Amino acid sequence: MRVPNSVVLPVGTHVDCCQEEEVEEKRHDIMAKITAMLAERKSNLTHFIDNLEGSEEPKFYVDQWERLKEMESCTLTILNLVAVNCMDHRDIKKLEASILEHVKNEELFPEVIRVLPPVYRQVEAAIVDIAQSEEMADHGIMDLQYLLSKLSQRKHLASLGRELLQDILRYLHRIGLIVWYEEIKHLESTVFLQPTFLITMFKLLVRYRLVQQLESIS
Repeated sequence: MRVPNSVVLPVGTHVDCCQEEEVEEKRHDIMAKITAMLAERKSNLTHFIDNLEGSEEPKFYVDQWERLKEMESCTLTILNLVAVNCMDHRDIKKLEASILEHVKNEELFPEVIRVLPPVYRQVEAAIVDIAQSEEMADHGIMDLQYLLSKLSQRKHLASLGRELLQDILRYLHRIGLIVWYEEIKHLESTVFLQPTFLITMFKLLVRYRLVQQLESIS
């Protein structure tokens, strides 16, 4: 809903827990359920829109109607599911190759050939340099305004403004170099220069069989 006309690549993990013949069966089952889910969503939206249009006082529901029409226009391109064994490095490389193959597809991503302004590359290189510097803490958490001041100290980025930096951070967030939750009020001024730190933290909190592991502690 936040990314209209987005492309989704389903990934099935824990292949090592399945028999070989089960993998293809589960793949077909998951894709069929996704197709059915999208069809049901479209049907429900159409039903809600028809109800509003057929109401006695449709003018009172204009806002809802516009929102539903907007949702109806948002499409999803669902790619074929990739099944991987996360314990096998070769499968991880296979997933990486699959993602790169799709990303380079101009039909799926028309903007893949868009040329970015040089300042984007300059800021990206500077952020990588700051993240890898000895003075940077391992968690890589930095205040947005402080990051701007650090970048502005570099001669070729002296004129860098906050608004332009935010545009660049959105791009770097999309490509996964940094993480910036600008839509979360309490985190909008915080930039995570080391996304791997967040992954490590999430792994400590959200993990497979966590309840069983905690119950096993005497």
